Amino acid sequence: METRGPSRAFHAAPTDARVGSVGLREAGGYVVALGTSLGFLDWDTGSVATVARLETDKPNNRFNDGKVDPAGRFVAGTMPEALRPGVWERRQGALYTLFADGSVVRQLDQLDISNGLDWSPDHRTFFHIDSLTYSVRAFGYDLQTGRMADRRPVYRLEEEEGMPDGMCVDAEGKLWVACIDGGRVIRVDPETGRSRPVGARGRSARPDPLG
Repeated sequence: METRGPSRAFHAAPTDARVGSVGLREAGGYVVALGTSLGFLDWDTGSVATVARLETDKPNNRFNDGKVDPAGRFVAGTMPEALRPGVWERRQGALYTLFADGSVVRQLDQLDISNGLDWSPDHRTFFHIDSLTYSVRAFGYDLQTGRMADRRPVYRLEEEEGMPDGMCVDAEGKLWVACIDGGRVIRVDPETGRSRPVGARGRSARPDPLG
């Protein structure tokens, strides 16, 4: 779905699989993660050119959250569909990077639900949420190559805080984490590991907390 200009009109492009995440392309159109595929969406025609089909051996998986990194690569992760409400098969997800030449690299595996992701203001640190572990982790990030290394824990949520979902990083380098079911957004200092709730609690907070 897209809004154009100041109008209130909405434009939709139907797809044949569930859309996990979308990013803007400098050349026009969008990069999309849908089903277990990555592709390019031409908004004017509604067509999707598939770039890569992944995890074909895991029919229950699909792409989830994804974002364009500061150098223009698309980073997106996968997750399994729930076996029943609140129950997922563990360690089925992964995190991938789609490069400008169309190549795809698997960065992380053995994930439960790959979710919120973002970069520090200096682009040297990559933050990532694996929802079922209730954890936010950080990695050293090489912006030139897109490689991740040196994983370290940042923050682990208590169950009463809710399950971490979407995330973004503000100009001060603090993490804003939307907690599904906990109905709150928390702001985490990745240097100290301290957090504070932001705003009023409700039934659910959905990503991303800052748009």
